[in-house]
Amino acid sequence: MVNEWQMELPKLVISVHGGTENFKLPSKVKQVFSKGLVKAAETTGAWIITEGINSGVSRHVGDALKGRASPYLRKICAVGIPPWGIIENQRDLIGKDVVCLYQTLGNPLSKLSTLNNMHSHFLMADDGTVGKYGNEMMLRRNLEKYLSHQKIHTRMGQGVPVVGLVVEGDANVIPMVWEYVRTSPPVPVVVYEGTGRAADILAFTHKHTGDTGQQRSVSAQHSFLLFLRCCLNWGEVANNILACVSLFQRAVPSNEGGGFSNDSKHV
Repeated sequence: MVNEWQMELPKLVISVHGGTENFKLPSKVKQVFSKGLVKAAETTGAWIITEGINSGVSRHVGDALKGRASPYLRKICAVGIPPWGIIENQRDLIGKDVVCLYQTLGNPLSKLSTLNNMHSHFLMADDGTVGKYGNEMMLRRNLEKYLSHQKIHTRMGQGVPVVGLVVEGDANVIPMVWEYVRTSPPVPVVVYEGTGRAADILAFTHKHTGDTGQQRSVSAQHSFLLFLRCCLNWGEVANNILACVSLFQRAVPSNEGGGFSNDSKHV
């Protein structure tokens, strides 16, 4: 990517995870999200990584970048990593050393997705499947791990830091966060409370567990399970969420300012 596309090595990687289907954010929440994400990327020289599609959280990231589009501002590298099998108008993208005109307007009756045109670069993951997400995550995590081993300053020996950001999201977000916090060293994860579904469940769980990751009381456990059922009938993934929070809190003690952010003003 650095050699072929002349991209600058990032000083930070912000990996945004969330739902792939369209969802609405309250205007104030979206404003804070957009402003915070753009400021973080501009001031640090970060790469933003998403699925790169024109729906769900990737679209909200695209909207944030669209709001600051200007030839006089520092360019933000937004890398989309979608599965090849879910992309609409694939034929428009086939070619080598050519300029391809891509139609971003998709068929409303199609289950496929178009790419978001505010992303600057795309990497497609193709394992032969059609209409399914999931195969792109291995490519995405391998890229993040590779970047984390690249030295920002040769003298300091510090690698590129990676931060996960959860905005809304379905049940598939939970194991991804779990993988982040189990990594050695753990990958910090910012959970944006107030965006819905997975993000709110993780924030709720964090609030109702102690520093050891254990439920504070039987009533808290009951409230947690009730909260899951009310959201998405996610009772079957409750144990995974609790284990995820437990691992993260053990890795980053709460008195050091670590853990999940449950303040929507901090992105």
